Amino acid sequence: MSLVYKIASTSMEMEQIHRLNYMTFVEEIPQHAPNDTGKRVDRFHNENIYLIGKKREKLVAMLAIRNQRPFSLDEKLPPLDAYLPFVPQHMVEIRLLSVEKEHRTGQVFYGLAKYLKRYLWDNNVELAIMSGTTRQLKLYRRLGFIPFAHLVGNKDAVFQPMYMTKQSFESSDAAKLFEPPASQTEPVTFYAGPVPIEEDVANVMKQQPLSHRSSAFMDTMSNVQMLLKEMTQANHVKVLLGSGTLANDAIAGQLSLLDGRGLILVNGEFGHRLVDHAERMELKFDVLEETWGKPFSFEDIEPYMREGSYSWLWVVHGETSTGMLNDVEGIQQLCHAYQIKLCLDCVSSIGAVRVNLAHVYLASGVSGKAIGGYTGLTFVFHQEELEPSSKLPRYLDLGMYAAKNSVPFSHSSNLLDACSQALQKYCTDDPYERLIEVYELLITELQRAGLTTMTEKKHAAPFIVTIPLAKPLSSQTIGDTLAKEGFFVQYESDYLLHNNVFQIATIGITAANVLDLIRCLEACLSS
Repeated sequence: MSLVYKIASTSMEMEQIHRLNYMTFVEEIPQHAPNDTGKRVDRFHNENIYLIGKKREKLVAMLAIRNQRPFSLDEKLPPLDAYLPFVPQHMVEIRLLSVEKEHRTGQVFYGLAKYLKRYLWDNNVELAIMSGTTRQLKLYRRLGFIPFAHLVGNKDAVFQPMYMTKQSFESSDAAKLFEPPASQTEPVTFYAGPVPIEEDVANVMKQQPLSHRSSAFMDTMSNVQMLLKEMTQANHVKVLLGSGTLANDAIAGQLSLLDGRGLILVNGEFGHRLVDHAERMELKFDVLEETWGKPFSFEDIEPYMREGSYSWLWVVHGETSTGMLNDVEGIQQLCHAYQIKLCLDCVSSIGAVRVNLAHVYLASGVSGKAIGGYTGLTFVFHQEELEPSSKLPRYLDLGMYAAKNSVPFSHSSNLLDACSQALQKYCTDDPYERLIEVYELLITELQRAGLTTMTEKKHAAPFIVTIPLAKPLSSQTIGDTLAKEGFFVQYESDYLLHNNVFQIATIGITAANVLDLIRCLEACLSS
């Protein structure tokens, strides 16, 4: 079960907190009188900090932390301090611990406890107290809570006062669960590509290869093309043996067959690479450049289109160098208005976000990024039928691929089978939703750690962040240090080192991976 733990912040989350509070402490534990709203707003709501667990948008677990005296236990156990093992400078009360019935597993409780632990120790809390329902005393003890004083409450809702210190938690059963086994040495890669490979995809690569001329291979090729077209609403797609660079070279080659000039939009490293593709193919074009990490202004683009008489426009969709997701829908509307053929570099975005290529002239993609296959296959999506051209190198002639159903030359059955297996998960929207969940958690944790991203969230690609650093902080030093701890982030490319930035991608990453990375990153920054 994919759960994300965070501090509640939205109105929707607060609404769900009130409903879960009612279900638990009115309907299940009759601590409060029922009402007609089905919601229970805690009397200390405005002072509470809520730590919650969510499955997608649904809240399934929560607890509240309050640091202002008098606590509710002050009222039930006067004088409270006389019962405590010591009187700390920093103490909080934990209240409203609740988990939906269908999610009451050790995993959910321990996940919430792990997040609670990080919150307490990060904020230098010395002692945490709570009133634990007597129905769950065994579980609370396993989390490191120690009973003190006498029972409180009434006959229908009986509670045991309990406290937890850092020492009691570290000696608890829960603390042992949070520590990785001594044999765990597998690193975690936070790359946009290559990405972690699922076991079912990896198993396919172990099969004996098939001839690329066999009927079985051609059936797989047709299936992969069908899945890619369904995924993107593209009219046609060709599968080439190579990297995203090959796909963009093939697009440049196809553009060389058109009359007229083109316009290339640049707001990052990979926009500059489109310019390089076009120059090498000796295309005629202009460049409209924006500051890295800034979105394109349609007010700036339209005069170029109106005055330039362009036949094509080329832009990167997911600009991974900055974490930008360019607004290709708006650009597409402008292209339609001025009858300009739109071309997209979707190498990083396909499989990470929903992409509609129904009205895109040419677009590139790859198998080895968000889709989750192995690096080695690249895709060119196209709107119109293509014919072979002797003006192009054979390996870049998309018309030749069209004439031979994407197999004019040798191909890899293993890479194709693995890609086919990886594409199966896109029969639902789950891959996109899981990616957004982990991305949202990453943004929250980065903000808590005091780090900012290069691109504003409303323009951001929800699968990678670029984090700029100010001197004397060094992206190379931080990247090297994280790597020694088994966390591999992107920082070694020349353009990243030059700009003193590092990147964290969330493709194939779990919420636990993110929390572990941020913990290590905070330690690195503090030192």
